[in-house]
Amino acid sequence: MKKKIIIIAVYAFITGTILSGCDSSAKKVEDARENVTTSINNVTEAKNDLNQAVQDSSSEFQKFQKESEERISDYEKNIAELKLKIKIENEKKEGKTKYQRMVVDLEQKTAVMKKNLKEFKEEGKDKWESFKIKFNRNMDDLGKAISNFFSNEKK
Repeated sequence: MKKKIIIIAVYAFITGTILSGCDSSAKKVEDARENVTTSINNVTEAKNDLNQAVQDSSSEFQKFQKESEERISDYEKNIAELKLKIKIENEKKEGKTKYQRMVVDLEQKTAVMKKNLKEFKEEGKDKWESFKIKFNRNMDDLGKAISNFFSNEKK
């Protein structure tokens, strides 16, 4: 009788082990499927976020580019007005030559700004931010130089 009880206990133990092992494998497979599904969803969301960020960055650059082109156009108009003022002014020939050189310098700076804006390629957020800061600083300096054109020369 002891032998039968031991044999039944061993069979029960083996059966329990096998059943619990099968259940755990099925659960592992199900967990793996859930993880894969979650990972796929995360990748899809990340791609969507990336696409949105690229679109936002591109539209931000296009907006910046349009605003900068408008500022450059305004500066070009101001320089043309300065040229007219120089022609109208009744100053010595030396003074006109200095003003004319200053106007040529302003035109060259404007052309460089236009070229830099046109040639910039979006290569990353850090480079974009650096370019934007430097470009705006240069644009502000150019604007100040134009607005202070005659006052600087009289000092």
